[in-house]
This record gives sequence, structure tokens and C-alpha cells, in this order.
Amino acid sequence: MPELPEVETVARDLRPLLVGATIVDARCSWARTLRTHAPGTIGAALAGRTIEGIGRRAKQLVIDLSGGMALTVHLKMTGQLFVVPAGRPDDPYVRLAIAFADGRELRFRDIRKFGKVGLYPRDRATGELVTEPGAGAVFADIGPEPLDRAFDLRAFRRRLRARKGRLKPLLLDQSFVAGIGNIYADESLWLARLHPLRTAPTLRPADERRLYEAFRSILAEAIERRGSSVDDYTAPDGDGSMQDRLQVYQRTGLPCPRCGRAIKRLVLGARSTHFCSWCQRLPSADRRAAAAPLRTASDGTRSAGPRWSDLGGTPAAAQVEATRRAEATRRAAATRRAAARESAAATTTPGTR
Repeated sequence: MPELPEVETVARDLRPLLVGATIVDARCSWARTLRTHAPGTIGAALAGRTIEGIGRRAKQLVIDLSGGMALTVHLKMTGQLFVVPAGRPDDPYVRLAIAFADGRELRFRDIRKFGKVGLYPRDRATGELVTEPGAGAVFADIGPEPLDRAFDLRAFRRRLRARKGRLKPLLLDQSFVAGIGNIYADESLWLARLHPLRTAPTLRPADERRLYEAFRSILAEAIERRGSSVDDYTAPDGDGSMQDRLQVYQRTGLPCPRCGRAIKRLVLGARSTHFCSWCQRLPSADRRAAAAPLRTASDGTRSAGPRWSDLGGTPAAAQVEATRRAEATRRAAATRRAAARESAAATTTPGTR
């Protein structure tokens, strides 16, 4: 699922293309894409509104509209956004298309149909998006933005010291901090030399600082590199390149860039978790409770579940096979992204309205 850097990249790509454009209609071919409207009513709800700004909150795109309204777009696993000439034929995976007065459309393409789009009013007093006037905020349960200046080390420590859980699920908890998902949680913990099964109360002040600095550094670099195009994620102006800088994510069986030992994988909370057991050691206080999930960890030399990374054979053979399969997985994902971009070819250039 696209995380903070990927959604931020989409927002930045769309901003010069769409700010100032006026909506004339919208059509939806998959009713579940819409959080707030029926397919037959979304066009009338959007018609006549002008796009005033495009931003992000956590993992969702926020498109500000005239009249005190905003669209939220949650890309989920396979959502993609493209700006195309209105006359270009839809491909089968376009779930929502928003038409503009200048003859272009913003198309939401979503192979797996998990993506969500909602239209909400802004509260005049607070400026928050709300489900309806006078009701609760749309993002009420979302934590602070990790790159905000106000979210300093002291604020992070206050939140962290109020928690008792393991670090990996904690980083994925959007009520704790916004926008971090599986990729950047794994990368941040590796950079900070902290085990994903380590619990928050065992962290010393130096550990807290390393973790804070790690996720901020990783997220900032990922934004600069336009995110990680490891699966279906691509932005209107093309793929990201952060996938070439990932140290542990989807690298089961490959050598740790820091110590050379094989990267391991385990399933934690139904999510794949990648780590180096040598560089990211568990303190003694956490070892007993972590014993059961650690028994399922695989470095590619023995089976731990029906995954491509459970390779069998010697460590050397496993690393060769891990490299081959990782490259094959990336090529397949790149082919899917190229097909998506081809379906949206001949996009308009920035400033063309």
C-alpha cells in the first residue's frame, strides 16, 4: 500500500496539473470506490467546483474544492491516478473519472478495487474535514505527521512512553504516528538497529532518538526519490526510485548491507516483517515473549510458510535464488506499472488547461 512518501509524491505531481481546474462531471463504475455518495450522485455533487489545492493527510490524498468541500483519495493496494484527455478510452480498471471544463479527466485506476474516494465538507470553525456539518472529523483518529516541525523528539517521546507494545505494530498504528507503513517501518527499525519485536518500554533515551531520527530520515529520502515502486505504485509523472535504496524490505535471504548476514522474514500481525537478527538484537527482557514468533522467522534456508522467500538449500544457494526471484518480482511489477502508464499515455503537460 502506498505510504506517506508515495502519496506525497502523487499530490506534488497533481498540483501543477489540476489546481485551478473546474469540474463539470464525474462517473463511477464501481460503487464501493465511493465512501460518501452513490455513483449516480457524485457527478452532481462535484460539478461546478474548482480545485483549490492538493495535499495529503497520513496515507490519503486531500483535494480541496471550492465551496468548502474536499475529496479524499485512499489509493490502498493498487490505486493509481492519471490526468488524460477526456476522449481517451477507459481501460477496464478505471473506477472513477472526474471531468474538467478544459477537456481533461482525472482517472482513478484500481485493479483490486480496494481504493476509496470520499467527498466531505470542512468545518468552518476548525478547518477540519468532517463527515457532515457539526459531526466528527474525518481524520480524528489519525496521529501526528512524522515530518511536521511541531512533532519534535520531545513530542515523539511523550507518545512512545505512553505505549507498551512492540515497535513494528506501533509504527504501523496510524493513531500513533501518521503515514508509516510496512516498507518504511522495516527500513526505519533496521536503520535504528532496533528489533521489530522489541517493546517500547525497553527503549533507552538513545534508542528513542535513533528511532525518531531514522523514520524521519527514511521518509524524507523516500519523498525526494518519489517513493518506492515495488509493486503497483506509480505517480502521474512516473515511478519512484526509493526501492533501489531499501536495505531489508523484501530482501529475505540476501545479505544485510551492514553485517553481511542473511536478512530474515517473519509474519507479525499478518504483515511481512524483514530484519537482521544480528544488527537488530532483542534485549533479554523481550526474548521470552518473542520466542514464538521468532521460531517462524526464515532466512531463506528453511521453510516458514508458502512465500517466494522460503527458498530451501544452502545459505549460498538461497541467496542466489533470493536474488533471482526478487528481480523477477520487480520485473513483473514494473511490467504492470508500464501497462498502467501506457493506458494513460498522452497525458497533458503541467500548465495545460
